[in-house]
Amino acid sequence: MEIFTLGEGSYSVDSTKKFIPFNPEIDDPKSRPGSLFIHVNPFLVKMNNDLILFDAGLGFKDTRDELFLHQNIRNAGFDPDEVTLVLMSHLHYDHSGGLVYENHGRLEPSFPNAAHVVQKGEWDFAITGKSSSYHQDIFEALERSANFTLVEGSGELKPGISYELSGGHCPYHHVWRLQEDGQKVFFGGDELPEPEQLIRKFIAKYDYDGRKAMQLREEYGNMAANEGWTCLFYHAKSVTRGTVRHENDGFVVMPA
Repeated sequence: MEIFTLGEGSYSVDSTKKFIPFNPEIDDPKSRPGSLFIHVNPFLVKMNNDLILFDAGLGFKDTRDELFLHQNIRNAGFDPDEVTLVLMSHLHYDHSGGLVYENHGRLEPSFPNAAHVVQKGEWDFAITGKSSSYHQDIFEALERSANFTLVEGSGELKPGISYELSGGHCPYHHVWRLQEDGQKVFFGGDELPEPEQLIRKFIAKYDYDGRKAMQLREEYGNMAANEGWTCLFYHAKSVTRGTVRHENDGFVVMPA
């Protein structure tokens, strides 16, 4: 497998749920009170028979009116139309914004040749528009013309690609595992978003079930350390891919 981090940059987000670009080198966090500061890193994974995108970022564009996500895929040596699978952990806007792009005032799928895979419960809730964490217009556009596979619970999508309903960050969040030619890759979405959340234990207010999410991180860390998984960290500031080992009573994450 080949793994590429498709870094989409750093952002602040406040109670309005708007994501505003934030450059840590020149922007002052104090100028954005009440904001969370996050980094957004979709991932591209090349397997023998599939080109996989893990989550789709915010869908922001560059000065040429092209998705940063598309440009990052090209920089990795591929064409966006070559993506065969878009594997979603969940559908919050910072993970699903790049699933579509605006074309002459109409939203179109960003990956028209790919099968999009998401939990059925997550899709059913997202498309209702009942939460500002989800942008209903994205899912309405996808429903018109995208190839969607809705899964329920845990299972194997195809040999070497499996998913597990986890439900810590949101009720229908799930995580992904890839195995091929002796390599093991784990994508934990927002239940393992950055290495620091393995190193220190805490209950996050932004999780649907904070205690469960904390316990899941412990399970994921033990799995990675004991079984040799490479973890992909969607919201990492610097180490976006890492292996894990035990140290004393905790974990250490090493860049992969």
